[in-house]
Amino acid sequence: MIKIENVHKSYGDLRILKGINLQVEKGEVVSIIGPSGSGKSTLLQCINGLEGISQGQIEVDGVDVFAGSTDMNALRTRVGMVFQQYNVFPHLSVLGNAALALRVVKKMKKRVAYELAYEQLKRVGLSDKAKMSPLQLSGGQQQRLAIARALAMQPTYMLFDEVTAALDPQLVREVLDTLLMLSSEGMTMVLVTHEIAFAREASNRVAFFDGGKIAEIGPARQVIDHPTNERTQQFLSHQIH
Repeated sequence: MIKIENVHKSYGDLRILKGINLQVEKGEVVSIIGPSGSGKSTLLQCINGLEGISQGQIEVDGVDVFAGSTDMNALRTRVGMVFQQYNVFPHLSVLGNAALALRVVKKMKKRVAYELAYEQLKRVGLSDKAKMSPLQLSGGQQQRLAIARALAMQPTYMLFDEVTAALDPQLVREVLDTLLMLSSEGMTMVLVTHEIAFAREASNRVAFFDGGKIAEIGPARQVIDHPTNERTQQFLSHQIH
């Protein structure tokens, strides 16, 4: 599991996270919703060790993310992360992009890396684009390529940070369908999203962040359909309207 205990994060006097407690069990999908600046994306980056914490502890399968002895490269092969920006490499083919981390981080031979990467492209519906430049892909396809690149490392957990935010509305569904496919396969996922209907449909639990704290957390349909916290009610009312 991912275990987050009393996590605080500050930049100087600016407090971003204020005592976050959260456990994510294997096979669970947890969506994090809330207003911009509430600490959602920062928490994901802390889980993956991209940002340090000021206080508290984060464990992944019992390994303390911020212990001095922790191998961060090994950790990040188990905890994949996909960002809002696709970050494709235009000088590489679609297949080359999907295989890049396997070759650089895992030091795999090109043939083996390409075989594994191709399987992930098939998984996200991009196998027919393997030889193309990523610049020939739509935004939704580029985001699916970024997901395939993360999946190629065979992670146990996946973190998704607003992966549909930069997409035109007509392209959002194809990415959400990819996430639903991963959920149906039992992938453990933590998603920061503004796609409220998707969070309701795909998540086991939803956490509402407000001012660096978890203001409300519970089963997805309970939190979204019948929120008890006033700030959650206000936020969801605005989103739905």
